[in-house]
Amino acid sequence: MTPARDQSRLACYASIMIPINLGPNSDGPVKVAASLADGYCSRLIGVAAENMVVPYYGDGIAAVDAMMIESARATNADNLSKAEAIFREAAGRTHAVEWRSATCDLRDFVLSQARAADLVVLARQGPTDSTQGNMALSPGSLVMDLGRPILVVPPRVESLSAKRVVIAWKNTREARRAVWDALPLLMRAELVTITSIGDDAEKQGTNDVCQYLVEHGVSARAVLRLGENKYPVEELKELVVQEGADLIVAGAYGHSRTREWIFGGLTNDLLEGTPVCCLMSH
Repeated sequence: MTPARDQSRLACYASIMIPINLGPNSDGPVKVAASLADGYCSRLIGVAAENMVVPYYGDGIAAVDAMMIESARATNADNLSKAEAIFREAAGRTHAVEWRSATCDLRDFVLSQARAADLVVLARQGPTDSTQGNMALSPGSLVMDLGRPILVVPPRVESLSAKRVVIAWKNTREARRAVWDALPLLMRAELVTITSIGDDAEKQGTNDVCQYLVEHGVSARAVLRLGENKYPVEELKELVVQEGADLIVAGAYGHSRTREWIFGGLTNDLLEGTPVCCLMSH
């Protein structure tokens, strides 16, 4: 295989997955995913799942129990049908569309189906965001276990140009993984700004990252933010505005305690309140 063909394959997401919820802003992330799929000639996979909930009132008449089960089954089928309709309508005329659904735990289903995707697009679910209904799934519940990059989409965002991108750089495995996973987007950007924030910013090797990206054909530059009077996320937001960026690339940092992921400050702030789309990897 020639180097040119290697580069071409590197600059592509062959398949993009989007879990669907029934909330008021559910079509926005689908439109973002569909536009990316169109741009990369990717397969777009919509997924949804929901457990069937049958109310239990103690020992009852068998006929009544059967009616409850049938009602729960009908509700479950109706919700999955609504999710598929949202997906297909928002996906529009995307050239390759596929739908997958199941009656089971949503998180487990998405984790298993992610084997088919290069990138998973997911609606942001912060404390001030609108509820996503029965099929709510927060990025934080997935990012540490998915094994795929997640593109977090804020409410009311329906497009992503990614012409200007900011990389929140820290010399860690997670950040290196995020930069690699974002390469298809970075290689199409007009300008990528790599920034390290804080009093140790000069030690993070941003110039090496800049050179690495340039060798991949990316227009990149390094910017250090040494200020100590602002939270890192505020520094990052300020830089995003200055650069006119609509995408942040960052590593996802956290540790597990009793099987619950506890996120670091910047990771948590981005997962719950990213002002623009954010691609995160762990």
